[in-house]
Amino acid sequence: MTNSKVVVVTGVSSGIGRAAAVKFVEKGCQVFGTVRNTAKTPAIPGAVLIEMDIRDEASVQNGIQAIMAQAKRIDVLVNSAGVTLLGATEETSISEAQMLFDTNLFGLLRTTKAVLPHMRKQRSGRIVNVSSVLGFLPAPYMALYSASKHAVEGLSETLDHEVRQFGIRVVLVEPSFTKTNMDLNAPRTASRIPDYEKELGIVSQAIGNAVQKAPLPDEVAATIVDAALGAWKMRRTPKGEASLLAKLRRFMPAGPVEKGLRKTFGLI
Repeated sequence: MTNSKVVVVTGVSSGIGRAAAVKFVEKGCQVFGTVRNTAKTPAIPGAVLIEMDIRDEASVQNGIQAIMAQAKRIDVLVNSAGVTLLGATEETSISEAQMLFDTNLFGLLRTTKAVLPHMRKQRSGRIVNVSSVLGFLPAPYMALYSASKHAVEGLSETLDHEVRQFGIRVVLVEPSFTKTNMDLNAPRTASRIPDYEKELGIVSQAIGNAVQKAPLPDEVAATIVDAALGAWKMRRTPKGEASLLAKLRRFMPAGPVEKGLRKTFGLI
């Protein structure tokens, strides 16, 4: 792929999405970044902000139509918008689970379905779905977030088989903890069950420590740009912890991997 591509990045108000939009601009791409409220989002020099709520079908369709009206094509879609949730599975309400899936999975599906007709018509395209190492690993007290990312992984792999006949490929980017507001300020489930509080406190502290030491979004953004503009590869993990975890999951027996995960989260 050349650098003069039309790139759509969802969720550019902050974090990984914003850092990715900046890097695409630096690569000479024509960049459109989606946000829920353009009036409250600082401008990204060289990029066009598009108001779009990925949880709303009409909003997604209107946003993609606005981009097509300006650019006439879409070469890359980066699905980076997402939310997280911290709490025991038993504490998680169905409405909280639905909210999380509505953004992390169904929001991604809405934008993908809106873009695919245009990519099929032009017989080319790249869809980059920002997953997580929790898309292939469990994490105590993040069950619904992990489940949503597991779902993103399954959808992405299947979709890639379906659309490659049209010159379209799908890529997964799987970062570990990143120093973003989403990771630093993960919301808690509304319900609290006292039996879980001690262990959840330990896990929360471990997550907080990991995020403080985590790389900035720029490193994940660089991986996203490579995934979008470089040679196709189904999975890409940023250098460092994410890449190491992917190798451990693939090559080490389940027992030691599980033991290492529990130690990471303070559950000896």
